[in-house]
Amino acid sequence: MRESYLVLKEQFQNWRIIYRMSRYDEKSTYQTHYLGLAWQVLNPIIQILTYYLVFGIGFHRQDVNGIPFINWMLFGMTVWFFVSASLLNGSKSVYSQVGLVSKMKFPVSILPTISMISQFSTFIPMIVVSVGWGLLIGITPTLYWLQSLYYFVCMIVFLIGMGVLNSTISMLVRDYHILFQSVLRLLFYLSGTIMNIEGNTVLPKLLVRFLTLNPLYYLTSGFRDSFLSERWFWERPEATLLFWFLTLGIFIVGSHIHLKFRAKFVDYV
Repeated sequence: MRESYLVLKEQFQNWRIIYRMSRYDEKSTYQTHYLGLAWQVLNPIIQILTYYLVFGIGFHRQDVNGIPFINWMLFGMTVWFFVSASLLNGSKSVYSQVGLVSKMKFPVSILPTISMISQFSTFIPMIVVSVGWGLLIGITPTLYWLQSLYYFVCMIVFLIGMGVLNSTISMLVRDYHILFQSVLRLLFYLSGTIMNIEGNTVLPKLLVRFLTLNPLYYLTSGFRDSFLSERWFWERPEATLLFWFLTLGIFIVGSHIHLKFRAKFVDYV
């Protein structure tokens, strides 16, 4: 627990550094492109349209529980883009910067958080697009929308914990990042991003129940519950308790191995 407190303390104490470096990361990624940061929104929109043509129009999916498929998919993929990019970039954040930070006193644990914060420039506009599209098709604001703040906190805590854990393992085992990238591709389909898992009648009920306990599914369906389905998080007590149990466990384990090995990170380069 002490290691978790120290890692969490580093996040709060260095929030200015996190913000400045995340802004630099955003600008440097697209500084040579004519459209610049506009690609952070254009790229996910193009991907969403592609998946809609295939899974929405191609498979003739009209709605999910009375919700138009395009709007249902918009919220799912908006969350997925943010989570997957944060996880992948966070996983390699320490390794890609270890040569720089080894030459100065630097809180290495904030590097995955910097990678996550830099994704806000995509996540926030896409949430606005998703909400705006929902308003256009007749979805009205409700009290449930406030619940999105809870799921936002869940997502941030989960990503910080996973970032610390994954970035440390990637330093120790170089193949881990490639393996993790492959696992994420599979989780894209198993986390309810474009497939209605709870309403699936083909998969065995036991498998459906197992998939709905996935932390990524909890986050994806949580934002949908907030903006579309009108279901409170306490109406899913089993999934909520399991999510926080896994998230806190990941944070504790990740903090422990991070502080144990980070003084030797340069030796693994």
